[in-house]
Amino acid sequence: MFYQLVKQMGECEGITEKLKAENQMLWVGKMNAIREAATEIVNNNLIYS
Repeated sequence: MFYQLVKQMGECEGITEKLKAENQMLWVGKMNAIREAATEIVNNNLIYS
């Protein structure tokens, strides 16, 4: 569930391998934000519900 969310959210935000190659720091920042959001969603759905 977590990995599927990260993949979908990355696609929606337009985070691509091209961005990773051109601007690694921006890519890392965006991916960290997406992972954090996906973690919150998974925790809310599986643990806290």
